[in-house]
Order: sequence, then structure tokens, then C-alpha cells
Amino acid sequence: MFLLRLLKIIRIVFAYGLDEFILGHERVRGLETLVRTVLFWRRFSDSRAVRLRLALEKLGPIFVKFGQVLSTRRDLLPADLADELAHLQDRVKPFPSQLSEQVIEAALGRPLAQLFKRFDSVPVASASVAQVHYAELPNGRRVAVKVLRPNILAVIEQDLALLKVIAWLVEKLFSDGKRLKPREVVAEFDRYLHDELDLQREAANASQLRRNFHGSDKLIVPEVFWDLTSRNVMVMEWMDGIPISRIEQMRAAGIDLKKLAVYGVEIFFTQVFRDGFFHADMHPGNIFVAPDNRYIALDFGIVGSLSDFDKRYLAINFLAFFQRDYKRVATAHIESGWVPKGTRAEELEAAIRTVCEPIFDKPLAEISLGQVLLRLFETSRRFQVEIQPQLALLQKTLLNIEGLGRELDPQLDLWATAQPFLQRWMNEQIGWRALLRQLKQEAPYWAETLPALPRAIANLADPQRQAKLVEATEHLLESQRQRNEWLATIAGLLAALLVVLALVLRGG
Repeated sequence: MFLLRLLKIIRIVFAYGLDEFILGHERVRGLETLVRTVLFWRRFSDSRAVRLRLALEKLGPIFVKFGQVLSTRRDLLPADLADELAHLQDRVKPFPSQLSEQVIEAALGRPLAQLFKRFDSVPVASASVAQVHYAELPNGRRVAVKVLRPNILAVIEQDLALLKVIAWLVEKLFSDGKRLKPREVVAEFDRYLHDELDLQREAANASQLRRNFHGSDKLIVPEVFWDLTSRNVMVMEWMDGIPISRIEQMRAAGIDLKKLAVYGVEIFFTQVFRDGFFHADMHPGNIFVAPDNRYIALDFGIVGSLSDFDKRYLAINFLAFFQRDYKRVATAHIESGWVPKGTRAEELEAAIRTVCEPIFDKPLAEISLGQVLLRLFETSRRFQVEIQPQLALLQKTLLNIEGLGRELDPQLDLWATAQPFLQRWMNEQIGWRALLRQLKQEAPYWAETLPALPRAIANLADPQRQAKLVEATEHLLESQRQRNEWLATIAGLLAALLVVLALVLRGG
């Protein structure tokens, strides 16, 4: 099976002319003439980027998903490839409903008739990893039943093994291969895929996001039914809404598109800077709009997490960009440790100024935060900046949010919407508000510690206790010295034994 799959990949590579990515390299350039001679009939009207996208679609859902992940790594890919791969659609033929029912019954341990009052065998959605069915619980609650594709793990492992081989070849063949970190990119993809294969993990992500936005007037997250959820089946609340890509349908339903666009920006920055936990797969297929003008989030297989350090780094960069403080942007990168040692702040500052100044010649409403990030990542290639996976996920999510926002409201001023949020967050992190919050967090510890502090100080000042402390310390040091001597003796005996053994073997 592995060999047949490899042969199919090779056939598709040559059919779509992807060999030019490899044969252009100096180490194998001699083969280019041979391939052109043998495949003399090949003529391509499409660009290399389009051919790469078409080839990935032909190779199947795992390669499509890999292309989607790869499209987020604009710090690694040329712009034409990243732009084209972003258009990949994960449309997959559904698997038979009989298999779906078997998976559900095996996972939940009961017949389908006991689990649901109604179960629609025709799926409402189908993707590379799972498909979704409409159902109703015995109490009448409408639910969505997500079922993992049978035997999907074996298929994924097979394709991942091939991707790892390809990544190794890229790293060995190309001079820029190590900086591109192809094996790390495949490992990152491996992690995302295996996360998506555990629907309990996705259910936990959904529950966390629902808790974060409990009572929100901007975002709805469906409830998960944990007693009907396992690793390969997830049951959650059914959501009625309009897909966000259907602009005219939303207008006809009286949805306020301008308000919706602003909500999208606020939801994104709330997830990032308030919670440090964000939905990282916000493409149009995963977002609906409720009649009350709220977003509905779906599909929680991919989420991102940010540490306080990450959040601070991002906020400093966003604010510094729009204040044209390029020196602060440069020093933030150096302070983060994501720039190689020895990088001169002045050179990085000049490079950032070069790519960002043209942006500020436009009206503020035309400035794109997404484009700022893309330009920053392009500069990062030159300075070998280490782009962290969580920030690449964030960049992908920001581009999705910005694209959706501009579809809803072409005049959306993303920066004007985001700036107050960022400034408020920075004020809370630095200054007297941060001090008060820190004191409040530490109050229980100090309430427990402070009453005992005088006694602890008195004990330290007691001559008898000091003498006992000195005696205990000396005893500990003596014990350590004896242990070291014993270890040295054992090591000497072992060395002597090895010498004797070597002499015996030599004499034999």
C-alpha cells in the first residue's frame, strides 16, 4: 500500500509539473533536460501556484489539509504559493451512513434508536476527518452528531510518513532547507491532525470557548453533550443560522452587517488578549450568523493558546507599528529571543521601516493589520526570525477575520476598532491597574504568610536554632562528601575491571 501510494504521488507530481520545484535545484539540475525530453508533450497554461493547489486536491484530503496549514506559514513560503494555497477547499465525499451508524453505536454502547428519536442518515456536512448528521434526542433537543471517518488513522499515518520523507529531502537538497524547517512544519501538521482525530479534545475546546463567552451578546458557542461524546463521536447543540458567506441572504434577514464586522474584530481581540485562547479555524464554513446578529462558532478542532509573554509581545508590536515606532518593534523581536544572536537592532529597524512606511501613506481605514503581519513575516525570512507556531496560527486567524470583516463592511477600519482594546489591555498589564490586580491575586498567600512572619524572624534570631541549623548544614555537607568518595571508589573499581577484561579478551 505504501509503495502504491508513493507511485501515485510521483505520477501526480509529474502530471502537474511539480518536478520544477526540485529539478531547478543545482544538485539535480542535470536531470531537468532528461525529464523535459522524456515528457516532451507536457504544456502548462497554469502558474506553478495553481498547479500545486490542483495537485494537492488530486492527492486527497490529507494533502489538502496540509496545504491549508502550509498556507499560514507565510514566513516560509513565497507570496504566490501562500495566496493560492489559501484557496484550498476541504470538500470530501461522505462515507456511507451505515458506517456512520456503526461507529456511533460502538462508541456510545447503545442502539441508535435508544440514543436518538430521529437521526438523518444523509450528512449535512462532510470533511476530510469527519462528517456531521442532524439528529434529535429523546427529549426533543435538536443536535449535531459529528462522526470520525472509519479507519482514518491508518490513512493519515501513511500520508504523514510520505510527507516526512518529502520534508527530509527538501531539507537536504535545498540550501535554504534548514531555515524553512520542513520537518518541523510536518511535525506541526502531524500534531494538528492528531488533535482533530480526538473529538473529546474538540469537545473540550468548545466547552472552554463557551465558558469564556458565557452571556456574550456577540458570540454563541453550542453546548456539548458529554454523555454522548467519545473520541470518535461528538454530539452538540444544533445551531440555526445563515452561513456568513451569504451576504445577500443576511441583508434580506435584516442582519446589521456593519455591526457584525465590528463584532468580529472585538471577538478576535477578546479571545487573544483577554483569554489567550482562540478559535484558529475561522473560515466561512465554520461561522454562521444568528437572527439576533450574533456570530455562531462551529468546528473547534484547531485552537490556539497564548502565554502572557506572547500577548505582551503582540500588543507591543501592534501599538508600535501604528505609532511608527520601528525601533520598538525591532527591540521587541530581539527581546523575545526569536531573532538570531548578533542581530543589529538598527538593521532590523531599517528593514521594518522600509516595508511599513508605504502603508502609512494610505488613509487609516485602508491599513490592513493582516498585511502588516505578512510584511513582517517576509522581513523575518531575511533576518531568520523564529516564527512560533502559535503566532502563525494567530496570523492565519487574523487574516480570516479581516477578510470576513471587509466582506461585511468594505469600509471597516480594523485598527480603529482594535486600538482602544489594545491600549486598554496594555494599561491593565503595565501601571497601577496591573499592580492592584497582582496584589489581589497574591492577597490569599500574604494573608496566610504574614501572621507567621514574626515567629519565623524570631526563630532565625534564636541562637539555639542558629546553632542547630549550622550543625544540620555541616552534617549534610559531610554526608555529601562521603557519598562522593564512595562513588569515586566504585568508579575506580569499574575502570580497573574494564582494563582487566580488555586484557583477558586480547590475550584470548
